[in-house]
Amino acid sequence: MSVKPMVVVLSGPSGVGKDTVLDRMKRSGGSMYFAVTATTRPRRSQEVDCVDYRFVSRDKFRAMIDGGELLEWAEVYGNLYGVPKNQVRESLQQGHDVVIKVDIQGAETIKRLIPQALLIFVSPPSMEALEKRLRKRSTESASDLQRRIATARQEMDKQRLFDYVVVNEEVGRAVSEINDIIDKEKGRANREAVEL
Repeated sequence: MSVKPMVVVLSGPSGVGKDTVLDRMKRSGGSMYFAVTATTRPRRSQEVDCVDYRFVSRDKFRAMIDGGELLEWAEVYGNLYGVPKNQVRESLQQGHDVVIKVDIQGAETIKRLIPQALLIFVSPPSMEALEKRLRKRSTESASDLQRRIATARQEMDKQRLFDYVVVNEEVGRAVSEINDIIDKEKGRANREAVEL
C-alpha cells in the first residue's frame, strides 16, 4: 500500500510565528513541498521573491483570479494573497505532501475545497505574548498594529475549526509537534487521497 500525499494547512493569527515555524520545517529536510503564496504586498527587506512569497502586481494577481489559477485567495490588510493551484497539484502528483500557510479565512476555504486537508492552528502561548511579538516586529503603524491585535483576538476564536492546535511557545517544540501530527495522520489507514 502506497502512502497517499497530504495537504497540510498551517494557520493562526498574525505574529504567532508561522513563518519561523515553516522556515524550521524547511530546514529539517524531508520531501514536503511548501507552497509559495502569491501576494501584492511590498517585499520586506529580508524576503526573497519566489521563496518567501511570489510578489506580483495587482493586475497580475487579478489575472490569476480571472484565470482560475488560485486555490484560494483573500484580501488581507489591503493586500491580496493567494495560493497558486498548479504548484499544489503538481507536488501531490509527484507524491509530495504539500504544506500551505494561509490566514484563517484561507484555511476555511481550503477545507471546503479539499475536505481531506489536515488543518493545524498555530497558537500563541497567550494573547499578551502575541501582542508583545507584534509590537516587537515593528512592521506596522500604530493603527495597523491595533487592527492586527483586534483581528488576532477574533481569529483565536476559530481554533475549533481546526484538526489540531499547536502552541508556539518554543519553535523547536512546535515544529516537532507538527511533524508528529503529520506522521500520525499519514499512518491512518482510512485516509482518503486528495483530489484537486
